[in-house]
Amino acid sequence: MIESFKIKENGYHPFLIRGGWQVAQLNFLEEQHIKNINKIDMHQQTDEVFVLLKGKAVLILAELEDDEPIFEVLLMEPTVTYNIPKNRWHNIAMEEGSEVLIVENSNTHLNDVIYKDLNQSKINELRQLVEEVLK
Repeated sequence: MIESFKIKENGYHPFLIRGGWQVAQLNFLEEQHIKNINKIDMHQQTDEVFVLLKGKAVLILAELEDDEPIFEVLLMEPTVTYNIPKNRWHNIAMEEGSEVLIVENSNTHLNDVIYKDLNQSKINELRQLVEEVLK
């Protein structure tokens, strides 16, 4: 009568999809390492909830001014629930071995994601900000 889930594989895994919402787990991916982040994304139809389960992760938020992102970064604390409201640019930087639980509208990853590529100057700025909070 009780369902239980344990996701071990690296990557993004929606595993519980019900009535318009889903729970997913993001386990470390190379593309989420701070040295590899080169874009931010936004969802127009859903908030997105993040909970750090294991390891170290940094939430990246951005607002656009003249189409240039202005970043805010936050070192996640384990078991704290973080909500990113819809229509907010964001990403997440993770260290190897990290695991994050995500709750959002169902199939958000399939049809409600807009990406914005970062230029090299913004990539360098973001890396520096994230590395500072990871110290």
